[in-house]
Amino acid sequence: MADEKNSPLRSSTGGEVTEGDLGSPPSHISVTYSRDIKYADEAMGAFAGYEGVGEVMDEATSRRLLRKIDMHLMPRVTKAGLSTETTLSYASVMGIKKDIDLSGDDHQWLSSMFYFGYLAWEYPTNRLLQRLPLAKYSAFCIMMWGMVLCCFAAVKNYSGALAVRFFLGVFEAAVSPGFALITSQWYTKNEQGSRTSIWFCFNGFAQIVGGLLAYGIAKGTRLHGSSIEPWKIVFLVTGLSTTSLGCVFLFFMPDNQINARWLNKNDRRLAIERVRVNQQGIGNKHFKVYQLKEAILDPLTWAFALFSCTANIPNGGISNFFSQLIVSFGYTPEQSLLYGAPAGAVEVVTLLLWGWLAGRYGRRILISCGGLVIAILGMLLIIALPLSNNQGRLAGYYLTQASPAPFVALISLISTNVAGYTKKTTVAAIYFISYCAGNIIGPQTFRPKDAPRYAPAEVTIVCCWGVCIIDLLFISWYYRHQNRKKAAFRAQPEYQKLENQEWLDLTDKENPEFVYSL
Repeated sequence: MADEKNSPLRSSTGGEVTEGDLGSPPSHISVTYSRDIKYADEAMGAFAGYEGVGEVMDEATSRRLLRKIDMHLMPRVTKAGLSTETTLSYASVMGIKKDIDLSGDDHQWLSSMFYFGYLAWEYPTNRLLQRLPLAKYSAFCIMMWGMVLCCFAAVKNYSGALAVRFFLGVFEAAVSPGFALITSQWYTKNEQGSRTSIWFCFNGFAQIVGGLLAYGIAKGTRLHGSSIEPWKIVFLVTGLSTTSLGCVFLFFMPDNQINARWLNKNDRRLAIERVRVNQQGIGNKHFKVYQLKEAILDPLTWAFALFSCTANIPNGGISNFFSQLIVSFGYTPEQSLLYGAPAGAVEVVTLLLWGWLAGRYGRRILISCGGLVIAILGMLLIIALPLSNNQGRLAGYYLTQASPAPFVALISLISTNVAGYTKKTTVAAIYFISYCAGNIIGPQTFRPKDAPRYAPAEVTIVCCWGVCIIDLLFISWYYRHQNRKKAAFRAQPEYQKLENQEWLDLTDKENPEFVYSL
């Protein structure tokens, strides 16, 4: 286990970097640069035998490598990340309630149970993501996720459904944190926002495909009959598809640049060199206690957690109840499956547009606030319009699907702005634990007695999104404040950056060269 003695950082005069210098390293950390690479980043090994601080890479070579990385990574990450969270929402209007005898608040607790599993396994799975080969462990979780989803077709009662939902959460807990780590390994800071938006927007594609699939199954079984219930077919198809994609991920996704079979030896080293600018390396399997403490004491960790919990109270309700919500607008259950698909398209367009704008203007947080403003307008339409205005309320629901933009922005900022591998995995775990807490609360706001208006749930959603905007503005201000303090420290005449400082697995707080993206 790495210990406090492995934490770097002295100025060139030999004095310790103190909390007053950077407002960052905890005062108990002994900060000394060391030539001992035992606890350094895995990237250090790739440069063993090479002198100097790295070679200058021309723009053409960087673009060539980026194209190759995109071509091999993005299709695998996006396809493997197709979310199956909405299958329960489809099943809720396809007969599952009657078939397994759901009554009262059973559906709400069935929705929440997924996140209890996610919550229980989130920190252990983040430790395993750090300790085990990243791609292989992620692939295992994706395959198990699909297999457990298939098991839903075999449930006979409420208890069995609860058990399946719990284990679905356990295996999905690794997916988004794992993809965030992969993004931070392979892409520069400026590229990470757009790449995160690309792989996350496939949740929207999953809703489009899932809605059309569920509608086709529902209509086909109604017209031609079926030997098994239509909702079971939905679970089998989505589960088997997910397992297949997990197998592809296992065999073709590298754990990092060092074992990427589609890169030659020189390109592997260059692929690491191009992310030197990130100041955080490509991975470190050593657990470092001081980084765990820093993560827990960092105010931004809890600002992220507050956002994640608050933003996902609306998500937990809408994602599990959107089919029933559309039915409450006056549409039939079968129509709700079809009319849910455009909401996925709104999510896809919003995230891709956010990723492009964030990359162009370098303001991920502020631009993402626009998604919440659009979502609030959509929910206000649902609240204010009369129940008879089906089309207007449905349009309002579509607008709410712009809300994931800031959630994805903060996932990308965990990749970009949290350095030190133990710290990064800890912050990611806290972020997704908070995500679970919000999603556990969310379904409980959609109570059967409030149908068809669901007014308490809708007002709660608007209030939560308002709090999220305030939190995002604080995060943006805090990053600017820290960047000014770091710039002042680097401007000191005695400050000197040392060789391969980027590969020492420093945290963002203790590394003066680390500049936070906004």
